[in-house]
Amino acid sequence: AQFPNITMLELETDSGIVGLGETYYTPRTVATYIEEVLAPMLRDSDPLQIEAFWRRAYDGSHVYGNKGLEMRALAAVDVALWDILGQQCGQPIWQLLGGNTHPDGVPVYNTCASAGYAQGTPGIRRTNAAEVTQLYRDYEAWHEDAGLLAKSLLEMGINAMKIWPFDGAALTNRGQTISWKEIDDGLRPFKQVRDAVGLDIDIILEGHGYWALQPARRIAEALEPYKPAMLEDLMKPDNPRTLAKLRDSTRTPICASELLMNRYAVEELIRADACDVVMTDVVWAGGITEARKIANMAETNNMGVIFHDCTGPVALATALHLATHCTNTWMQEIVRAYTLTYYRDLVDHNFDVENGRMLAPQRPGLGVAIRKEALAREDCTVRALFR
Repeated sequence: AQFPNITMLELETDSGIVGLGETYYTPRTVATYIEEVLAPMLRDSDPLQIEAFWRRAYDGSHVYGNKGLEMRALAAVDVALWDILGQQCGQPIWQLLGGNTHPDGVPVYNTCASAGYAQGTPGIRRTNAAEVTQLYRDYEAWHEDAGLLAKSLLEMGINAMKIWPFDGAALTNRGQTISWKEIDDGLRPFKQVRDAVGLDIDIILEGHGYWALQPARRIAEALEPYKPAMLEDLMKPDNPRTLAKLRDSTRTPICASELLMNRYAVEELIRADACDVVMTDVVWAGGITEARKIANMAETNNMGVIFHDCTGPVALATALHLATHCTNTWMQEIVRAYTLTYYRDLVDHNFDVENGRMLAPQRPGLGVAIRKEALAREDCTVRALFR
């Protein structure tokens, strides 16, 4: 499959409304969990009682541990139920949540990946399509000349970018140490951007959770002269106390983390003063029902929220509904190498950027649907869970 990590789910009600959901990673396993665990809960149930279903599904999986597969599968179903509710009411999801607090669109930043990035999954052979993967090769671009890439983004109206130039050094020794030479190598794209466009574009560092505390501090200190917008997941978020030590050592905002898949884990992070900005992924963290509680928790603590997307088009549409509604939305992540290529092939919505912002879909419900041509693709596996 060309994009084997994407799982899309359609739920059809007895009145004929079709709700669309999505999640990411290990699609066969996700589909099996939905079929064996969640689908029986959905039979003969009222699809509009979303909160009650969510709690029943969460409580049913809690005794076995539910911080990964279970939350992703639940998210796909939850999003589809919200889509059904919106279509039933004739309103977009952001309106059902309480309306639009960003009428001009939400600010976006571009994760500088290329179209085939992060699409490997266990057990499924991956194929590449040159017509897609050769477009917007932003990953290669920031390795070659990040300044030219920054100019390209600004020309498109995108004024924030995310890169991860220290990852290679981390992989040599599991992130335990970093040399000054490796620091200097990692700073090169930051220097190129500032030399090319000055402060016209914000730069975010992605750390992928690779680093121990001491090298993370060294990286954060070295970056300060280049005024990064934030440091995302320099360390894993599973020890809030040590992450708080990193935050105390730098003036740059710390962002964490879409890797925390429910509000309880995020609350621990906030209580430990371990971050300045909360990031969540709506289709990893239990869907709209849970992600809005995470966003509200951040707002209660006077913190911004960022919505993650390096996944699929339904995930981005879902995140935009929540981002549009939340008053404390800082940014929405996008990957132009995805939004301008295969996202358009898979769903009937164009994710356009104007003046650094993106609007949520306006049609009732989620406002996007799978293209029939996408379902007919040779690399698309269609699985009927029950009828």
